[in-house]
Amino acid sequence: MLALGGFFIMIIGLVNTFAPSFAWYIKEGWKVDGDSEPSEAYLSITRFGGIIAIIIGIILFLAGLSSS
Repeated sequence: MLALGGFFIMIIGLVNTFAPSFAWYIKEGWKVDGDSEPSEAYLSITRFGGIIAIIIGIILFLAGLSSS
C-alpha cells in the first residue's frame, strides 16, 4: 500500500513539475472568470514543490517495495 501511495505522489509531482499551469487550473483556475494566468512566482513554487513530491514519492515507493 505504501508503494501505491508513493506512485500517486510521484504522478502529482510530475504534473506539478512539467505542467504547472495545468496544475494551477485544476486547483484554482476554474474558480476565476476570464483569462487569468498564474504568476511566474506561483509557477516556480509549484515546480519546486513538484520536485520535492517526486523525491518523496520515490522514497515511499521504494520503501513500500522493500517491505513487501
